[in-house]
Amino acid sequence: MVKHIILWTLKEELSAGEKTAVKAEIKAGLEGLAGKIPGLLEIRVYTEGLPSSNADLMLDSTFMDEAALKGYAIHPEHVAVADGKVRPFTAVRSCLDFEV
Repeated sequence: MVKHIILWTLKEELSAGEKTAVKAEIKAGLEGLAGKIPGLLEIRVYTEGLPSSNADLMLDSTFMDEAALKGYAIHPEHVAVADGKVRPFTAVRSCLDFEV
C-alpha cells in the first residue's frame, strides 16, 4: 500500500471566516472521492489542528499501490476538486508519499 500525505497552508489574504469555509469545501470535495477512484482505499482530510500547527489542513490517503496513486493524480474527479477547491486558495503544499 501507499500513503499520500499532503499539508496545505491557505493564502494569508483569506479572512478567518473564508478559511473556515475553504477548509470545509476542501474536506467535502476530497472525502467525496471515496469509492470513485480505482485503488483509493481511504481518504480523510483534517481541518482542525492544534495551535502548535504551522499548516491549515492535511490530507491523509491510502492507495493500493503506486500505480493507483498515479491514476488518482490524473483522475478527472480529483482534478476537478484540486483545480476548483484547493489550488485557488492554497499558498503552500507539502507532500510525502511512501509505502506501508
